[in-house]
Amino acid sequence: MDRPYIICHMVTSLDGKVTGEFLKKSEYSKFIEDYYRIHREYGADGFLCGRVTMEGSFPQLTVPYNDYDGPPIAREDYIAEKAAFYAVAIDPKGKLWWSDRAISDPDEGYDGAHIIEVLTESVPNAFLMHLRNKGVSYLFAGKTELNLPLAVQKLKKLFGIQTLLLEGGGIANGSFLQEELIDEISLVVVPAAECNEDAIPLFKTGKYGAKTTFAKSFHLKEAKRLNDNGLWLIYSKN
Repeated sequence: MDRPYIICHMVTSLDGKVTGEFLKKSEYSKFIEDYYRIHREYGADGFLCGRVTMEGSFPQLTVPYNDYDGPPIAREDYIAEKAAFYAVAIDPKGKLWWSDRAISDPDEGYDGAHIIEVLTESVPNAFLMHLRNKGVSYLFAGKTELNLPLAVQKLKKLFGIQTLLLEGGGIANGSFLQEELIDEISLVVVPAAECNEDAIPLFKTGKYGAKTTFAKSFHLKEAKRLNDNGLWLIYSKN
């Protein structure tokens, strides 16, 4: 396979939502802990999130650096370093102004992950210079529209990523699903229904790549009970 083995690993409500009030309730925190434990136990080479999820989960600079007046920067992939573990950010327009080259997080399953930005060639020069100054790696996958198959091929070829955890949000998950780039689904199911109509589903119609909608089939590989009332469901591609 010319790309990583991709596992979509998420926490969901009973009705398939990945955002909502249920995630904030203390009685469900044990399931969130299970999710992080499973993330660590997978031992993947990296995890990938969409721009909104990354922005909400990890710190960014408050003021973007916009005063670059140097020559145009070539739209060539930039490998700042090779690392044991990576945080891959889908950021087509260049909106994640990272404050460091790696993730800083209390959970050892995320802390220290070297950041790779997945961009289109439409990002501004100032953004590329900022990433270089911070020691953040980046790769290009498309001129103005993101080419996800190309992106994941480069993740394997340039960084040696063999196994990748896809961890949201719903749009990123939906985009990978539509492009048939998900090999396995790992769901920690919380015993709660999220009735908020604004809550995002596990797979939302993707804005990257293919726009067509059609059913995808998966095979239930394993089901485990968690903390009396929760479930860990593992599905593989048929």
